[in-house]
Amino acid sequence: MAIGRFYGGIAALVWSPESDHYLLLRRSADKDYAAGVWECVTGRVDQGEGFEDALRREVREELGVEVQIELILGTTHFYRGAPYSENELIGVVCLCSLEDPDAVRTSPEHSEHRWLSAGEAFDLLDAGDPSTQWMRRVLQRAEALKAITPPELRALFRQQGVELG
Repeated sequence: MAIGRFYGGIAALVWSPESDHYLLLRRSADKDYAAGVWECVTGRVDQGEGFEDALRREVREELGVEVQIELILGTTHFYRGAPYSENELIGVVCLCSLEDPDAVRTSPEHSEHRWLSAGEAFDLLDAGDPSTQWMRRVLQRAEALKAITPPELRALFRQQGVELG
């Protein structure tokens, strides 16, 4: 297989520690991919930009707020549509915290947003499409890692960020 190109991406699952609720966003009906699907903040990494800078930029663009990175939930690899190199994306998924849920102002990329408990989110994410199933896995990972991560590790990520370079 020839070496190709792919996009870098980020995903930010926003969480309110006070209420222990997650923010889910419904993609606008006019989106070219996964229209109407519930998701978290997602976006591409721009040339010359690191994952953390891209995450913070995308959150500001889509929600109008600043967040703290709590944990790296994992990485992701998928094709945004047909499996062609121009649709291939690799990314980093983070759990981020937000102190004031009322400060969220969604952009036109999303038609609505909801703050939900994990149980409510799992009930909402019942469709079988790949995007919805991916979002369920992100939530499952967040719930599992929140339960076993020492507070000191989350404090380290909030203080130093997640990038090493």
